[in-house]
Amino acid sequence: MERENNLLDRLLQNRILTHTMFWLTVWLIAPVTSNESITEIREAFLFRGVAMPVKIAATYLLAYYQIPKLLQKKKYIQFVISFAISSIVFSFIYRFNNVHIAERLAGLPYPRESLLQMVNEFWFTYLAYFMRVYFYGFIFIFIKIVKGRSAEKHRIEILEKEKATAELNFLKAQIHPHFLFNTLNNLYALTLEKSDQAPVVVSKLSEILDYMLYQSKENKVPVGKEIELIEHYIDLEKLRYGDRLSLERKYEVADPQAPIAPLILLSIIENAFKHGVSGALRQAHINIFL
Repeated sequence: MERENNLLDRLLQNRILTHTMFWLTVWLIAPVTSNESITEIREAFLFRGVAMPVKIAATYLLAYYQIPKLLQKKKYIQFVISFAISSIVFSFIYRFNNVHIAERLAGLPYPRESLLQMVNEFWFTYLAYFMRVYFYGFIFIFIKIVKGRSAEKHRIEILEKEKATAELNFLKAQIHPHFLFNTLNNLYALTLEKSDQAPVVVSKLSEILDYMLYQSKENKVPVGKEIELIEHYIDLEKLRYGDRLSLERKYEVADPQAPIAPLILLSIIENAFKHGVSGALRQAHINIFL
């Protein structure tokens, strides 16, 4: 099903294909949408086929020049003048083609109005043929607007997801160097003292880095894993601060498998140590409740 949806999306994004399908549909529905005076299916297809170039030209002029280049740029006077002139010209061309091409091909014995007669009947020509020229064009533009807004909404959603991912990656990048630098300094001091705590620090640091660099690449991780990371982090910081730090922690998590964004909790814990302990002149106290 997903593959079929992706194929449909690709087809809909193909402008040439979608435009061809639209105008082909306009031509195929001619027998049920043509003027009541046209009673034969063959004539319906013939008249619609002769009219198609005018419909298409008027639609694309309006959709891709007059609206985006004039109306949307607030050139209202130019838009009104341009649309008025073009709609008059297309209406006259539509009537002329209808009378002198379609009716001849259909073999209709009607008298042919001259171009001068059409001009003399200006308002009849314009009012009678305006909607014939633009009816499907207005539908085309409506679909174009809806499709454009849908694409813009989809683009904004993608940008928001990319922004969230970038912010999370930035957060990870902030945590890694600061924490690693402090821990390595602490490890260096323990090594100089030949402390038995040095292997413990190496082990916990290894587990933390493995989690940060590899396991936290998923969009969601079990909250139990985050708690394990916090515990390792706290143990290393307690070694660093010793008696200067008074720490209490309590976890009430009903489901350790509940999903959560990785490293979100650690950033809060890290800031508690960074801003609440490192600069404290007296004994610092941290209370963690999750």
